[in-house]
Order: sequence, then structure tokens, then C-alpha cells
Amino acid sequence: MNHLYRVFLVVLIVVCAFIVWREVQAPPPSPSIPEEQEEIIPPEDPSTAFTSLQGVELVVTSPLQGSVVTSPLTVTGEVPGFWYFEATFPLSLVNWDGLIIAEGYATAQGEWMTEDMVPFTATLEFTDVLPLTEGVEDLSQVQDFMKNGALILQRDNPSGLPENDDAIEIPIRFAE
Repeated sequence: MNHLYRVFLVVLIVVCAFIVWREVQAPPPSPSIPEEQEEIIPPEDPSTAFTSLQGVELVVTSPLQGSVVTSPLTVTGEVPGFWYFEATFPLSLVNWDGLIIAEGYATAQGEWMTEDMVPFTATLEFTDVLPLTEGVEDLSQVQDFMKNGALILQRDNPSGLPENDDAIEIPIRFAE
């Protein structure tokens, strides 16, 4: 009888070990993939209000989010006075790949030494919007994603301290 218990115990351990081994070897369950992914469509009435990385409310009246831009690009809006240093703050225009197309400074259009919203204006000129399309005569053949870009407004941070960095990114599209 003692021998029968030992055989039963060995068989039970082997079966349990096999079950554990199969569970470890099984691939993880794959997440469900939707059959059709939704296309990202810019809003019909894009908001001009934005919240920065640090939670600061900003207003950009031109260009609107998702709009098609050409050179020269005029940027207007309002930011809190503490975003300025010496009445300016930096902004840049990047292509779909993050390549900087243009850089410049927005200039305060009023008293900037305040916590209140201060209007600004800036003009960016650019030419090399689609650098990977040299030699392509018909730009309508360019991949659609290559026409995407972003306007980035940055808080001026003369201290260089990372806790004073702040920015917003506005998606735009380049004209063909």
C-alpha cells in the first residue's frame, strides 16, 4: 500500500509539473485588434485654447489646429506674461519627422510684465517643407503623412532650469 501512495504521488507531481510547464510556454493572449481603425479627423471648429505641458492656458488664434499653412506663416494669440522674457518667447515649425523647418520669436503686443494674458504676433518664413521630396515633380504623389507638421510654442526660460520649461504643440498641415 505504501508503494501505491508513492506511485500516485509521483504521477500527481508529474501531471502538475506538465500543466505548469504548458502555462509558461503558452504565448500571452493578444489584445483584440479592431477590424477597421478610425481615421483621425480634425475638428470642424477647432478650439483656439490650449493647455501647456505645465497646465497653463494659452490661446492661439492663427493658425488654427489642423489648418493648411504656407510661408510666410503669421502666428497670433495670447499667452500669460510670465511666458515672455524681454517681451519675446521662442517658437518653431517642424515637419512630420520633427525636423525644424523654421524658428523665430513671438513678440508681445502689450505690457508683458504681468500674470495676465498678453497678445503676441510672430512671422515664420520657410521653404524646405518636404526635404525628402527633392526631384519629385508632382507633389500630389507625396505620401499624405509627409504633409503633417507642428507649430511649437515654448515658454522663454532664461534660467535654463527644467522646472521652468513649458510648451504647446499645435498640429498643422503644409500646402503642396
